[in-house]
Amino acid sequence: MTKALVLNGPNLGRLGRRQPEIYGSTTHAELAELCVGWGRELGLDVEVRQTNHEGEMLDWLNAAADDATPVVLNAAAWTHYSYAIYDACAQLVAPLVEVHISNPHQRPEEFRHTSVVTPYAIEVIAGHGIDGYRLALERLARR
Repeated sequence: MTKALVLNGPNLGRLGRRQPEIYGSTTHAELAELCVGWGRELGLDVEVRQTNHEGEMLDWLNAAADDATPVVLNAAAWTHYSYAIYDACAQLVAPLVEVHISNPHQRPEEFRHTSVVTPYAIEVIAGHGIDGYRLALERLARR
């Protein structure tokens, strides 16, 4: 089985409690369980991680680059401004799929309309809710 990482950035640990009208009622633990199951069905050994600490995310991305591990990344707020995340994504050698639960381009906040991850992603999946993670894993499995 091919290993794949699903990496979630700040505040995504609060899924199910944080603005359910935008992010839905699925908790991060439930999301992780779904991703592992979807991955298994696709022949992927999925590990799901979440952090509110940018340095930890950078360490995970650097290790993924070193190990040529495919990544599904929801960098959350870091998507819009973190050049450290941009540089870490630039190092990835296996496919990267960017995922967002909501569609940032349809959100009213102008800052959400820019992504530093997109230049390195083979695909961006946005606005499909939690199901976007399934779509992202399917994209990695087809690669």
